[in-house]
Order: sequence, then C-alpha cells, then structure tokens
Amino acid sequence: MAGRKGGERKKAVTRSVKAGLQFPVGRIGRFLKKRRYAQRIGSGASVYLAAVLKYLAAEVLELAGNAAKDNKKSRIVPRHLLLAIRNDQELGKLLAGVTIAHGGVLPNINSVLLPKKAAEKAEATKSPKKKTAGKTPKKAAE
Repeated sequence: MAGRKGGERKKAVTRSVKAGLQFPVGRIGRFLKKRRYAQRIGSGASVYLAAVLKYLAAEVLELAGNAAKDNKKSRIVPRHLLLAIRNDQELGKLLAGVTIAHGGVLPNINSVLLPKKAAEKAEATKSPKKKTAGKTPKKAAE
C-alpha cells in the first residue's frame, strides 16, 4: 500500500527556517488572513513581510547600539532607541507619530537662547581698551 502505516515521519521544517528569517512567517500569514487586509493573501506575502520586519528590527537595533556605545553604556534603553530613531531621517519619518515611553526628547536648544560668544569676546577685548583710551583724553582735557 502507498499509505504510511508506522513509517518514519519527516521532521517538519517551518517557513521561517526555509526563508532564513527570525520572525514567524506562519503567524504573520495567519494575522494577515485574520485581519482581512485583502480578500486573498499570497503565500509569499507573509515571507516578504517577515523579511521587512527583520530588516527594520536589525536597523533600529544597530543604530540604538551605536547610541548606547556613544553614551558609554552596554545596554540599550528606551532613550537609546529614541535617539537612534529621531536622528535617522528615514526612520524618523516612518515613526513620526510614535511616542517612546521613557525616551525623553532630542537635545535641542534654540540658538536665540544661547549666549553670544562672538559678541562677548569682542566686548571683552574692546572694553579694557575703551577704559584706558577713555581716561587719558579726559585727563588731558582737564
């Protein structure tokens, strides 16, 4: 007979393993069908979406790791995620409406509020000269 009675079964290989992905392809496919984004969902759609999610996760984690290293930390915390996302133009646009809990804000001080260094240096160099130059003509006039 052609049926399998008591025969050895092959080990099941998931679509995630076949595609070489970390994200669950079967679960993503199930969610796509369940939420009814379209009447019909192709078999490659869930694989493609899992690959896109893997790429985005890797990109965000790499940038957040760099931000953590810049701050001399060995762990990635929400602050590092926020700095990574907001400092990257494309990720910032993608996640523009997203609030990251305990992320804080980007360090930004308006230039109007900063002290004017050039003006202060100019005044510091001019003021002693003015005082000495101002006193001598007055004494000479008296």
